[in-house]
Amino acid sequence: MSGAPGPAGLDPIRLEIIRHALVAAAEEMSVTVWRTSRSSVVREILDYSTCVFDAEGRSVAQAARMPVHLNSMPSCLADILAGPFPLDRWEDGDVIVTNDPYAGGQHLPDIQTFKPVFVDGRLVAIAGILVHHLDVGGGAPGSYYAQATEIFHEGFRIPPLKLVERGRRNEAVIQLLLRNSREPENVGGDFASQLAALDVGVANLQRLARRWGASTLQAAADAILDQSEAAMRRAIAAMPDGSWSFTDHVDDDGIEDRPLAVHARLTVAGERIAVDLAGSSPQAAGPVNCTLNMTSSAVICGVMMAIGADIPANAGCYRPIAISAPPGSVVNAQSPAPVANRMATGHRIVNTVMGAFAAALPGQIPAAYYGVSYAYAVATTRGDGRRQVYFDLECGGWGGHPDADGASAFSCGFHNISSSPVEMIEATYPVRFLRYGLAPDTGGAGHRRGGTGLERSFEVTAPEGRLAANLDRFKFAPYGLEGGAPGATGRLEVRRGGGAWESLPSKVSGLPLAAGDAVRLVTSGGGGWGDPARREAERIADDIADGYVTG
Repeated sequence: MSGAPGPAGLDPIRLEIIRHALVAAAEEMSVTVWRTSRSSVVREILDYSTCVFDAEGRSVAQAARMPVHLNSMPSCLADILAGPFPLDRWEDGDVIVTNDPYAGGQHLPDIQTFKPVFVDGRLVAIAGILVHHLDVGGGAPGSYYAQATEIFHEGFRIPPLKLVERGRRNEAVIQLLLRNSREPENVGGDFASQLAALDVGVANLQRLARRWGASTLQAAADAILDQSEAAMRRAIAAMPDGSWSFTDHVDDDGIEDRPLAVHARLTVAGERIAVDLAGSSPQAAGPVNCTLNMTSSAVICGVMMAIGADIPANAGCYRPIAISAPPGSVVNAQSPAPVANRMATGHRIVNTVMGAFAAALPGQIPAAYYGVSYAYAVATTRGDGRRQVYFDLECGGWGGHPDADGASAFSCGFHNISSSPVEMIEATYPVRFLRYGLAPDTGGAGHRRGGTGLERSFEVTAPEGRLAANLDRFKFAPYGLEGGAPGATGRLEVRRGGGAWESLPSKVSGLPLAAGDAVRLVTSGGGGWGDPARREAERIADDIADGYVTG
């Protein structure tokens, strides 16, 4: 028995088969990138995402990768379709590429590619992949230049264009990219992986369209989106109507030593949510700005984390969410504002939106997680003159919540990165690790304790190097809730030779390093939830025994 007809006249079993087949197509693209990529930022950190779009350019399925990418790729594709490449200009074998933040992108290392899927001359789907590339030029290794004051300082910029036209690749564009990179071999390998994975996705989607028929595939996409929209509307309707506000802060922009406010007003009316970010600071001189696409991605992530855990993430669940942000603000920056470290503000948007939800749903929302992508890079020069860029990302502690303590040194949420094995890093780059482990006393106290951050310290073994770091949460700690204490702030330090550790600011560019110099990063912990006086004595004893706190 196939059961009663589902949405769009599809029986529910067939609809679920197609739904999971579309997700599998996205996952197989993801596995292809993972297995064939070259740099540690892609192969180990897994800083990339894959997505399937329907024939109208709406996201219908995605791999379990990075919300910051997956929530914004549909906006990028929509900008491309509304601008230089409407659907009637796409041809079989094309690949459209961009990394331009002011044409739908995020920041310059994130290169987005889209490939149409044709069957018997009919467009049936689009495969999309976004990959964070190790270095695309600019003023700092890893293309995170903390002193940038305009996007022209940040690296190689690609407007939306046809990288491949009817199967013929424009190699000149790829060579321009590689000539502007400090790591052309790694970037070239990762880019080849990205293009190959697109082909894998296209082949899978063609098989699906031939099996079920293009019309059935489109009807299934319509039904999938409608179901997600309905689920989101139900989740919103379960909330009380009203309006709630919250404000958090970015430490600074790396240029001017002043905090930047991120303010959100959450309004619930029936089955719709509106998030208004008016009241956020003007766009910054330094590279912590978000474009509107990036901000929308962060808002959607905050909504999904607060009330949408069981809702399939696709374009359908975005429909009941209205987002507004004033042009010229740090959450809707206008060209040519720099954006390389847009995650500093992006994470803060997530924290702020969840803070507003905590007011709307008291007792149901966790305290703040660490809220920053701890991105750093070291450009090294070996004794034989060979140059390498060691780039890494770190995470911190998660906020306590009504049911349990926050997770320690755990990456999820907005960026969802993985950890690079220190053995692999030491085997590849001229660095030697001194410590990599949990940082005690960094989780906020509470009835449910915040998770701890971590410490990563390493020594440079090359004759020379230069450090670039784009960090945050050194001044404004992750907040606690319901009487819980905030998590600890992070810190960055350098040690010259065998001397004492010296504090560094959160945003650094071009700091010289020599052989024997060491760098130490301690990341922030999560906020505590509930009154610390209510914490059970046995849990406190366990915290001390396990090294989460020192007493």
